[in-house]
Amino acid sequence: MRESVAITITEFSQTGEARRVAMALATRLGFQETERGKVGIVVTEVANNLVQHAHGGVVLLRSLKQHSRIGIEILSLDKGRGMVDVDECLQDGFSTAGTLGNGMGAIRRLSGLFEIYSIPNQGTALLAHLWLGPTPHLPEKILEIGAICLPKRGEEVSGDTWACEIDDCRNLLLVADGLGHGPAAASASEAAVRMFQEHLQRSPGAIVEAAHAALRSTRGAALAIAEIDFEKQSVRFAGIGNIAASIFSFTEHHNLVSHNGTVGHEIRKIQEFSYSWYANGLLIMHSDGLGAKWQLNRYPGLMQKHPSLIAGVLYRDFNRERDDVTVLVAKGMGK
Repeated sequence: MRESVAITITEFSQTGEARRVAMALATRLGFQETERGKVGIVVTEVANNLVQHAHGGVVLLRSLKQHSRIGIEILSLDKGRGMVDVDECLQDGFSTAGTLGNGMGAIRRLSGLFEIYSIPNQGTALLAHLWLGPTPHLPEKILEIGAICLPKRGEEVSGDTWACEIDDCRNLLLVADGLGHGPAAASASEAAVRMFQEHLQRSPGAIVEAAHAALRSTRGAALAIAEIDFEKQSVRFAGIGNIAASIFSFTEHHNLVSHNGTVGHEIRKIQEFSYSWYANGLLIMHSDGLGAKWQLNRYPGLMQKHPSLIAGVLYRDFNRERDDVTVLVAKGMGK
């Protein structure tokens, strides 16, 4: 459920491939015929829109699990002309490409969650969630997660990975980047995830320490773990290597501190740092497959969007392409 699948869309013939990949994923997840049909319609409409209105883009697919419910995330990214008035574009019958103009409305009706972020002349990001069964009811206090994890072009598996453990009060998040690329790098990062899952009750620093011992037989990895505590309104963070992390509120921005080194090989110091958390705060963590020069304040209104849209826009605009990439975004939804 952690790794995404990317399908590049530049012509109409590729919409069929996007639909086949999405339908295969829906079948593996146990979607029944009617629900699979909805997935097929949404992916087809999304891909067609990329060709018709944006002259190409990418469709990202990811499986979801939330409170025992299973779903599919469909994320469409382009650098096209964007939308001047998103609400107008969502009306049935509206079209700028000579079509019937029913695509956006159909996507919204069939989706359990539907959001768009668009800036004129910069592009559009579209997000849809479709669920196996009813859309899950969310508790009042929750940390919403969005993530993109993709391998370097030409590789079949990503050396990056991410993981999370979410409950009512204490929430743990991990991003790991195995040294290099391919299966050996993936083996290192997955070993870090196993340590994370085996030591969930320990602090971020203690989990990093356990991972350091466990990864000695691997290539090693860059690793960062954040713990968000709703009750204490705090974040504890421990990082080794080049995993970047930042906390945002509407008025504050803090870059989180990591130490140099490689988990499993050489670490000079493991240290936890504490930061304040905010009621509607945002935590962004990413591997070095994402360029470091992004600035969230250059995207008006993006912070209010779903974390998957935030991750998608950053991936679209700052993906280095020559490396595995992971972007993990966590957004506080409680009061």
